[in-house]
Amino acid sequence: MRTTLDSGLPPLILERGHGMRPAAPKRHWLGRLLRGLRAGDARLVVNHPLVKDAPASLCLSSPAFAEGAAIPRHHAGGGVGENLSPTLTWTGVPAGTAALALVMQDPDAPLPRPVTHLLATAIAPKRKGFEEGELCPQVGNGVILGRGLFGRVGYAGPRPVRGHGPHRYVFQLLALEHPLALPDLPSLADLLAALTPQTVLAWGTLTGTYERV
Repeated sequence: MRTTLDSGLPPLILERGHGMRPAAPKRHWLGRLLRGLRAGDARLVVNHPLVKDAPASLCLSSPAFAEGAAIPRHHAGGGVGENLSPTLTWTGVPAGTAALALVMQDPDAPLPRPVTHLLATAIAPKRKGFEEGELCPQVGNGVILGRGLFGRVGYAGPRPVRGHGPHRYVFQLLALEHPLALPDLPSLADLLAALTPQTVLAWGTLTGTYERV
């Protein structure tokens, strides 16, 4: 007889005369089916024609995870983690920077283009980073948060399709020559449309990974 306990623990199989043993992991057929489908890196912000030729001289880091390492679960999206944005720090902001912009994208989503998980603009050039959980609409810090995944405002943590394999989450920091003229609750398309060949002075990235098996 087979029974499933909805407790967050693995399903159990009850076998006559053998007691209970963990069941084999449930196959997440949709994620497995879509494994070969990835948005790709071409549409990451730092690969945009008006960004990529600027020097990659900003050093973006986090005490929560190293470059290329797994993002801790409590930074994952709602229903998976606590949806807390990680602590971020940076150095190398060039002279003449009037504002900074920060974007987080998932280029491994099984969609035509990377999913935007965070858009923050009007970041003061003197700022050196963000504390954990600071990139949410409830925190009044003078930063303008835009619309990302499904119109959500502020940080939306990793929540990839189960079984799809590891996803990369690329934080991209831009140093801007002048503040961008953007509408209320701007989208990534609004940000890119506001760029000119002289807007971006420098950029830097930090990539973390997350997987749901």
